[in-house]
Amino acid sequence: MDYPGNLFVVAAPSGAGKSSLVRALLELDSHVRPSVSHTTRAPRGQEKHGREYFFVSGPEFDAMVNADAFVEWATVHQHRYGTSKKAIEERMSEGTDVVLEIDFQGALAIKRIFSNAISIFILPPSWEELRARLERRGEDSSEVIDLRLHNAAKEVEQVKHFDFVIINESFDRALFDLKAIVHAQRLKFSVQLRVRLDTFKALHIV
Repeated sequence: MDYPGNLFVVAAPSGAGKSSLVRALLELDSHVRPSVSHTTRAPRGQEKHGREYFFVSGPEFDAMVNADAFVEWATVHQHRYGTSKKAIEERMSEGTDVVLEIDFQGALAIKRIFSNAISIFILPPSWEELRARLERRGEDSSEVIDLRLHNAAKEVEQVKHFDFVIINESFDRALFDLKAIVHAQRLKFSVQLRVRLDTFKALHIV
């Protein structure tokens, strides 16, 4: 089904800068809103329930799985994450562009359900830089960082399945690239036809 709004799906290995880039995009573009996922992990730093994630218990998550409430869900770093299909559909139906931060498994699942979704993968410039970023965060032990890097090696192999790739070497450049993807998508013929149908009709194009 075509919706007035677009769906942007952003994936990346932990530490590549996905969350920072999406947060900056949301601050710059009022027409993009986040899709808030459910997770069983605890909040980090200044994260708040209902803003970054819906933080739920294991049994609560199980109940949602059994109710078929998620369009996708997966276990990442020993925690579960799920995306509500209803929430995405409601926002896009209103004409809002939705951006979804997700792991690569979820991104590929979303693409199968929302065929017009635009998938974007964020890569680090090197493994050394990725480790340094994880260490600078100061949130994880060395063992957890090693696990994240091990998982990242598998995650980046999936980059070929994505529509766009951004290498986050310079944050400003990566943000420019992300904004360019969003803007270019809005200018596609099929999207313009959806959102500006009256104009096309007035020009006797359709």
